[in-house]
Amino acid sequence: MNREPALGTGLYRDLIAGLVVFLVALPLCLGIAKASGDVPLMSGIIAGIVGGLVVGLLSGSHTSVSGPAAGLTAVVAAQLAAVGSFPAFLLAVLIAGVIQLLMGLARLGFLAAFFPSSVIKGLLAAIGLILILKQIPHLIGDDKNVEGDESYQQPNHENTFSELWNALSEWHLGPLVVGVACLALILAWDRIKFLKTLPVPSALVAVLLGGFLGKLLSGLGGDWVVGGDHLVRVPEAASLEDVTALIQLPDWSKIGSEKVWLAGVTIAIVASLETLLNLEAVDRLDPQKRNSPPNRELMAQGLGNVTCGLIGGLPVTSVIIRSSVNINSGARTRLSAIVHGILLLGCVLLIPGLLNRIPLSSLAAVLLVTGFKLANPKLVVQMWKRGLDQFLPFLVTLLAIVFTDLLIGILIGLGFSLFFILRTHVIRPLRTIRERHVGGEVLRIELPNQVNFLDRASLNQTLEQVPRGAHVLLDARNTDHLDHDVQEMLVDFEKETAPAHGVTVSKVGFHDHYEVRNQIQFANFLTREMQQQMTPDVVLGILREGNIRHRSGDPLFRTDIRPGTLPPDHACPLAVVLGCMDARTPAETVFDTGPGELFTVRVAGNLVGEREVGSIEYACAVAGARLVVVEGHTGCSVLAAATGLPGTTRGAGQPVMQAVELVLDEIRAALPIEARGDRPRPNDVELARLNVRQSMQVLAARSYVLRRLVEEGTVRIVGCLHDSRSGMATFFDVEGRPLVETAAPLLTSASKAGNAV
Repeated sequence: MNREPALGTGLYRDLIAGLVVFLVALPLCLGIAKASGDVPLMSGIIAGIVGGLVVGLLSGSHTSVSGPAAGLTAVVAAQLAAVGSFPAFLLAVLIAGVIQLLMGLARLGFLAAFFPSSVIKGLLAAIGLILILKQIPHLIGDDKNVEGDESYQQPNHENTFSELWNALSEWHLGPLVVGVACLALILAWDRIKFLKTLPVPSALVAVLLGGFLGKLLSGLGGDWVVGGDHLVRVPEAASLEDVTALIQLPDWSKIGSEKVWLAGVTIAIVASLETLLNLEAVDRLDPQKRNSPPNRELMAQGLGNVTCGLIGGLPVTSVIIRSSVNINSGARTRLSAIVHGILLLGCVLLIPGLLNRIPLSSLAAVLLVTGFKLANPKLVVQMWKRGLDQFLPFLVTLLAIVFTDLLIGILIGLGFSLFFILRTHVIRPLRTIRERHVGGEVLRIELPNQVNFLDRASLNQTLEQVPRGAHVLLDARNTDHLDHDVQEMLVDFEKETAPAHGVTVSKVGFHDHYEVRNQIQFANFLTREMQQQMTPDVVLGILREGNIRHRSGDPLFRTDIRPGTLPPDHACPLAVVLGCMDARTPAETVFDTGPGELFTVRVAGNLVGEREVGSIEYACAVAGARLVVVEGHTGCSVLAAATGLPGTTRGAGQPVMQAVELVLDEIRAALPIEARGDRPRPNDVELARLNVRQSMQVLAARSYVLRRLVEEGTVRIVGCLHDSRSGMATFFDVEGRPLVETAAPLLTSASKAGNAV
């Protein structure tokens, strides 16, 4: 049994995760400040402290860590050059924070819901790949490029790949040994069961090992020395006055400068976009799959940037690298982010000399492992399996971020994803269903939930393709919003284009305040005229197609039959169904028929008595039904009780009921000899078939009327077995032979005999 830490599992994990994030964030804060242009190195540390203490306290995210972001370095450098001085730039950061606060209060965080998942996953994979490419040089001791630079084009005039190539020929022995040893430790730690159960994360042990090995190898001298640029370089302050001197204040005299305000707006937009994207990405990495409130995050980031502007820090955002390290280190709550801020503040002030003994190669090992977890090959395979409309935006986002920078890459990915969204709206935004109603074929066009200008082109194209003389039904029952331009287009189609092409237009589901009015112009129920045109084969085809719709979950559209809609003496069914009272699914549902299109007779075990014969004769000879369907079903408890099959409740300690016994005896007597007595009983499906065939034979033998109608070809008697599990209805004749499927011709002469609603 594993022993839990004394402080408690959740609290202990947060404290340790905060320590690991602090160690990783320290060189990143310094490196980002160095890559941002002419800014003090301490401005990066200040931003990290504010990201932990201010944003960490106010944020609603459990795992996100904020601080200076590599994705903002180009923006910071450009805006710093535009405003002319760092104090003026700090004023722009303060303005950006106020704007973010207002954005949060205006609840603009909803924009996060519009980021496609393919772009978010491309962002995660790209950050992972960048970590791998950028940290390999640091792992082997080539530290010419600053830590924290994620752009493809580097400040030293190299790019990601040329820097990687040069690093292979400019490695340093001491840092290389430290980096490889730390990487091996982390990989082994995650694979050895005993080590994984320890309450200390592998990343922290690796950093401690790196510091020890660096000190040990430096004693050997020569190429083994780990010092200078290979170590973390925190600015050291000898006194409180030195610390105060490192803090700069905003230049309030520039409050009226147009350039400062423009810089503030630019920083606010870019920082907010990056924060919302990173927040979505971090939530996907969270093992507990918690959702962070985006509006609260915008306000927290806004207060963070106001603080940075007041005390001399770089702008802050949610940062994916530190957040990923935080999650991988086992963080449970935002306490880990707060702890990382406290450690940045305390350790930079109190023990900068000790921090400056940490080799960058040991931190590179931690970030490399994080990169491998983010850029997992399984993610690429997963996106490929989702189709090109998901894979291509994912791949473009990944490559764009790697070959440009975070901001430009995300914008390219969003743009490419938008292209696919527009393409989807143009190609397949609508669902078109060809429905075979009793009165003819209707082309039903289902409108989406939100119909806006993006759907206009595809809807217009769909309407143009409606065949001449056809009947089209515009179905807006699931539509909450219909753009005014689309309403005008539909009205023009109905009044001008449709009459010119001989197209009949029906409409349903449109709101009362729309310009489009609901109207149904096809047969809403079976009429006597349509019934007289039908043959038994036509009706059988209609029932077959109805069962297919039932199994697919796509029933035929029908308007509501309200009181007074049908004539009082209306009785013209397609078929009459003799079914078992134990059937779980009504025949009208199994065959997807409308009101009055089926007459149903339900009795225990499909028994054919005088009343059943009389009811079926009435349905055929008087009401005009063309088909008699004897429907059995699997899992019939009545047959089980009658034959003593497993599952029956007969005789289970309850008193014998005389009426029930009479019914069961009658069912047993009606079954074929092979289903009775001591013979081996047939299985569930075969028993149902035997029952249906026997009922068909009895029905034909007892009814002279039905025999005559069958001989004339007016009526047909068929058997049907309904599989209660799959929903499939299988038709067969009295001998049990399956009936060959034939196409059901459509009726057209009465296609406009319906009523308007």
